[in-house]
Amino acid sequence: MKIIRQRVDGVLLLNKPVGISSNAALQKAKWLLAALKAGHTGTLDPFADGLLPLCFGEATKFSGYLLESDKRYRATMRLGITTSTGDPEGEVLAERPVEAGCTEIASTLPRFVGEIEQIPPMHSALKHQGRPLYEYARAGIDIERPPRKVRIASLDLVDCTPPQVIFDVACSAGTYVRTLAQDIGEALGCGAHLTGLTRIAAGGFELARAHTLDALDALPAEARHALLMPPDSLITHLPAEQLDATDAMALRQGRQVAARPGLAGLIRVYLKDDFIGLVDAAEGRLTPRRLMAT
Repeated sequence: MKIIRQRVDGVLLLNKPVGISSNAALQKAKWLLAALKAGHTGTLDPFADGLLPLCFGEATKFSGYLLESDKRYRATMRLGITTSTGDPEGEVLAERPVEAGCTEIASTLPRFVGEIEQIPPMHSALKHQGRPLYEYARAGIDIERPPRKVRIASLDLVDCTPPQVIFDVACSAGTYVRTLAQDIGEALGCGAHLTGLTRIAAGGFELARAHTLDALDALPAEARHALLMPPDSLITHLPAEQLDATDAMALRQGRQVAARPGLAGLIRVYLKDDFIGLVDAAEGRLTPRRLMAT
């Protein structure tokens, strides 16, 4: 049966399964919704599962603001074995005895809380001269990567049965949990790699509200579309401002309008319940930044 694609605007919280890429999950959801345009808000590796917010239509204009948001993960770490990728998909590089007990492991974790530096892994999508690092890694080429500062808000031990350790981490965007596990393993003197990773939150979204591909597939088309949240759900952390019809029209035409005294920074703007988009507030003026198509 031929699928007739249509304009679909909104955000779908997907619970990505283990074993497929984020793009494959996106394309499946896009097909199920018969959507014309879609994008995600930050990839999950094939071995990982959990929350993957997907954006459709006009929501893609605001996906970058969630990409930069804090994340929370539950990670399973295997002590004593290091791999080329820091996860179960890589080749085993070394095996060392695990002598650290749960007390030492628990006392080591706080050393990684706060602002820390990480060297991005070679097996990552970070670009070098326009190509992702994983392409160089597959070709056996090692690229020098300067350390990057990331922020670990919390790092909590959930279960400790060495050599397996499960921990929860709340971190800034750009944090590599694989690298965090490797660094913890080195601090314990035995090395480590991730064997499981679940994203449990991104920005203001929680995994508990996400839907699986199988559940979506079992629903009729109308019910699938009913699960979509509006595009402005991606940016509810930003302040909001109501406009009158004249100012709303001016902004949609690309013109500046007057701002209330004291407004500054990125602002969500509305005409009653109609989301207009994002504007920059500065020096008493509102300037269009990202607007919804009319």
